[in-house]
Amino acid sequence: MQASFSRKRSAADQGGGEQPANAEDHGAAADGRRSEGTGQQKQAAGGRGDKQGQKGKGPSNGDESKPVDDPIPLSMQEVKDMLEERSGLGTSFDLVLREMVFGSIRVGFYYVNGLAKDQVLTMVLDRLSYADHAVMEHNPAESLKEYLIPHIQVSPYQTMKEVIGQVMAGATGVFIEGEKTALVVDAKNFPVRSTEEPDLERVVRGSRDGFVETLMTNVALVRRRVRDPKLRAEIMQVGKRTSTDICIGYIDDIANPKLVEAIRDKVKSVELDGIPLAEKQLEEAIVAKGWNPYPLVRYTERPDVAAAHLLEGHVILMSDTSPSVMIMPSTFFHHLQHAEEYRQLPIIGSYLRWVRFLGILASLFLLPLWYLMVLEPGLKPTGLEFIGPQHPGKIPVLIQFLLAELGIDLMRMASVHTPTPLSVAMGLVAAILIGDIAVKTGLFTNEIIFYISIATIGMFATPSYELSLANRIVRLILLFSVALFKVPGLVIATTVWLMFLSLQRSHTAPYMWPFLPFNALGLLNILFRLPVLKHKTRLSITRAKDRTRQPAPE
Repeated sequence: MQASFSRKRSAADQGGGEQPANAEDHGAAADGRRSEGTGQQKQAAGGRGDKQGQKGKGPSNGDESKPVDDPIPLSMQEVKDMLEERSGLGTSFDLVLREMVFGSIRVGFYYVNGLAKDQVLTMVLDRLSYADHAVMEHNPAESLKEYLIPHIQVSPYQTMKEVIGQVMAGATGVFIEGEKTALVVDAKNFPVRSTEEPDLERVVRGSRDGFVETLMTNVALVRRRVRDPKLRAEIMQVGKRTSTDICIGYIDDIANPKLVEAIRDKVKSVELDGIPLAEKQLEEAIVAKGWNPYPLVRYTERPDVAAAHLLEGHVILMSDTSPSVMIMPSTFFHHLQHAEEYRQLPIIGSYLRWVRFLGILASLFLLPLWYLMVLEPGLKPTGLEFIGPQHPGKIPVLIQFLLAELGIDLMRMASVHTPTPLSVAMGLVAAILIGDIAVKTGLFTNEIIFYISIATIGMFATPSYELSLANRIVRLILLFSVALFKVPGLVIATTVWLMFLSLQRSHTAPYMWPFLPFNALGLLNILFRLPVLKHKTRLSITRAKDRTRQPAPE
């Protein structure tokens, strides 16, 4: 389509003169629609220009009373030059500026090839190809936004920084020659995998969908389960260079406003080049952990778990490019719960919870207690005199423990980096060749291998992967304390460990709640999986605005 018409401005607009239009120079033709000397515009009477003409300003979808520090150039060539300088257009092969003429107005579509949704943009271009001169004559930006672009999300912007930022996030920028306002069409097409069940939180019976790396999909999974209009999903960007989208989710009439405000302020105060590792770097930036190995936030990849915590008054943080969602505040006992307990009957769920508790306690104290009885045989209870190695290995017991711990960690890391077809062979080599030969040669004792296997199973039974790693560090500290000071070492180390956990806080929430400070109802909910109808009120840990779980009849 060729722009071949000429326009003449009135004497009032020209300041007494007349400027000829040039059909070949679209920048000059566009400049003929406004007076740049005063920064104001008088629209021709009639049509869609009346509303803007009454305002006495150029086409705008924002507040033109404020100066714009980074204005959008009026000439398409200037727009192209600025995009080449600031975003790498022409250098990066995946950046595309598609220029076309619609109704005598030159329009440029700027997008990232691979993040833009081709079918939507093709439909938009097909619709714009029918735009005539009358529609595009007055206020093209408003006409495109209100009448011509058939898309549900079209937003106006007046600065190049905002438009480029939206394009880098996957949207499509629409530059209109002669207009100070650019449009952004939210036609994104992110690479995404299926919402399959997460490996770390599998259940026997229950939903099989899980969070993925796309933020919008994750929000939709939560919305599907919590259809409450009070559910809020606030979005903000973190990282100067990555501009990673972070979503704060909460239920407005349940969550404590002070908790929401505190988390929001901490996210806004993060000053980093970027968070390419998403939620983990965000956690370190907003939670002052230092060298504390224990997790102060809970992670989940299950939408049903996130929805259940929202209904309890918690706040969730979702990061784009990550399938893990942070739940705050969280206590030590939050990391001991698993969705499987709530997918079974209360009595079965309570039994499973206690089995898990015993496994976690074994992963912490079984090896230190056994080692203490080996060093102090007089501490063995009656009937348990058989405890202890009958034929000590050639390596000291403590060194055997350390080598076994390092060997298990090495096998765990090797299993992560080993391709699936080779993982079985790796396990056979580690378990049979190394373990069996080490015992037969007399380097290790069978009893040490047995007990450390039980402790490792208890570690793997811990629902929170982060908590299991922290407990492993504590187990090593307890072993060294027993080796150095025997009974006093175990007692003092255990006391210091409990005091350390009691002093921790997760967003003003005591980490050892409901054990310290003591809360009878909270402790009952921790020890037993109560029936659903027994949950009349929400736990006090979140200080929810509405503590009633059973809604009153309307």
